[in-house]
Amino acid sequence: MPTLVTGGTGFIGSNLVKVLVEKGHRVISLDIAPPDPLVRRYLGPHFDDVTWLQADITDRQAVLALADSHAIEKIAHAAVYTVVLEDVERQQAARIFDINLAGTVNLLELAAAVDCARFVYVSSGGVYESLRGPGVVLKETAGLVPPSSTYSVSKYASELLTTRYSHLHGFSAVSVRLGGPYGPMERPTGHRAVMSMLHRMTGRAVRGEPLQAPAPAVWSFTHALDLAAGIALALDHPAPGHDVYNLASGQSCTTDELMTAFREAVPGVRFEGAGFQSRASSYGITDATRIKEDLGFHPQFDIASGLKQYIAWRREFDYTD
Repeated sequence: MPTLVTGGTGFIGSNLVKVLVEKGHRVISLDIAPPDPLVRRYLGPHFDDVTWLQADITDRQAVLALADSHAIEKIAHAAVYTVVLEDVERQQAARIFDINLAGTVNLLELAAAVDCARFVYVSSGGVYESLRGPGVVLKETAGLVPPSSTYSVSKYASELLTTRYSHLHGFSAVSVRLGGPYGPMERPTGHRAVMSMLHRMTGRAVRGEPLQAPAPAVWSFTHALDLAAGIALALDHPAPGHDVYNLASGQSCTTDELMTAFREAVPGVRFEGAGFQSRASSYGITDATRIKEDLGFHPQFDIASGLKQYIAWRREFDYTD
């Protein structure tokens, strides 16, 4: 089954390519950046099983040309410009929309041209921006208040366009809203400049530096390989019952539990300083009931096993940034 993955050299995309090729998909990766040595090593013996293409998804002609040059049955659209800082948003708003919205339209046009069997749009829990808060459980059935940040607006609009295109052109489409991603292959790129809290904390841990303890809070994280497995389910399920799914562990952990997980993953790790506040601590918990019941999603990692795997990966790949 030829499957196109956009953003295939990025954080979520590279994990998705890995999972799909291991499941037997014939993967075509489309990314503006070529695979770097880390991607090559991460894919290991499967690297040469992937067709690596380099193009800008904002170039409609280049995207539509894929219909003639490659057999494509399924599409997972994970390419994105991730922006969380307001000063970057202020300077790059047009570019965010070009990539995240116009780029999505170009991929939807391709899906229509190839009579795509399944299109999966990789969205974000950012669409819940206006509903978030400590203790809030975020469900797909919540009445969404339109988000305000350029990034979140572009993600929500892309979800709506994905559903509309599927109705207009008769192909199956699903949007998955990722919750609390962390894990292997998160790194700075031209379209991902600000790293997650766990990227920063695990980096300090493997360098032997003390960690600043987070302030008391309830957190929700999902390992990148679990996210990739969930996207693969959305691609391969014969008949998803909904247009939109939260894709998250559905688990929560307190600050104390997070610190315990770090101590188990990195014996001797030190915490010092006053607890720092993180935006992630007030995001709320992303409910994953729908995707678990409908698509059979079962996350492999809790925070303790996920951090152990992530730390082990960092050490094996000598990724200490």
